[in-house]
Amino acid sequence: MQFGLFGGARTRRSVGLEDSQGYESFVDYVIEADRLGFKQLFMVEHHFTGQGQVSSSMTVLAYLAARTRNIRLGTAVVVLPWHNPVLVAEQVATLDLLSGGRVDLGVGRGYRKAEFDGFCMPMEEAGERFDEAMEVIRKGWTSEGRFSHHGKRWHYDNIVVEPAPLQQPHPPLWLAAGSPDSIRRAAREGYNLLLDQLAQTDQIVRRIALFREECERSGRAYHSGMVATARALQMIHSESERAEAHATRQRVLSVIGDLARDKLADRVEDDTAPLLGTPEEVIARLRELEAGGATNILLVDPNASVRNLQAFAREVMPSFQPAQVEAAE
Repeated sequence: MQFGLFGGARTRRSVGLEDSQGYESFVDYVIEADRLGFKQLFMVEHHFTGQGQVSSSMTVLAYLAARTRNIRLGTAVVVLPWHNPVLVAEQVATLDLLSGGRVDLGVGRGYRKAEFDGFCMPMEEAGERFDEAMEVIRKGWTSEGRFSHHGKRWHYDNIVVEPAPLQQPHPPLWLAAGSPDSIRRAAREGYNLLLDQLAQTDQIVRRIALFREECERSGRAYHSGMVATARALQMIHSESERAEAHATRQRVLSVIGDLARDKLADRVEDDTAPLLGTPEEVIARLRELEAGGATNILLVDPNASVRNLQAFAREVMPSFQPAQVEAAE
């Protein structure tokens, strides 16, 4: 089992001005994760929320590329309908080059109406715009020399995407999906799969099985690294902390529960999604996920706490090291 991060920085407003402390602390968090051996970061991107969320994920990832050595740097996600696909292809390829081939491109159609409205984009066009954008990006990365494209939304003549990405034929593509149809599509069309932090353990197991089944049906070799599962992390070290942890979980669900495909706000007591509990309980929950095929876990900590990250690395990660590593120690 390997571990990574899912989330992003937040700015704070003080006397009407945006300060950079949220970004600075998040950068420190990712640098420490890199040092501790975490494998991946998938950075969330949103717009117009008023909550100070990252709105330019590739800019932040470019900075992190210069401050880290090994951790892979991913987007979660670039909503393609809002962007010129050739510019996306160029930006991602440049980031891949600068990072030494550590980029994972997570893409999506988008689901928040307020964001589409803010960009003056009809939400009903999202699907067709996404499909054409992906066609252009793939073509730009895999064409020998110059290429042309003439579609419904985009027209290019005799252009070339420069630089070429370091990873060949291109960086891994990831799709956030939860419904059976979207999971099957991800498998058929060559995407890796991002699973959300709100799905219950049994749902995660079923979704991984469906993805693997569809990969095999379409002739695509499957391996466990093709699926990443986001999990909220709330470790406690005494029973007195448990009630507070559940209250925190309830507050989180009250904000994001309506975005889940399966409503969770009234299911806190039997909520198997978060890694909530003592280190021993967290390890047990991870064992359940591991048995179901979830071996690539992305930790979600809205506070981006270096201390919590270090505690997880110290108290949980050693239980999932390969046997040969344990023997060597």
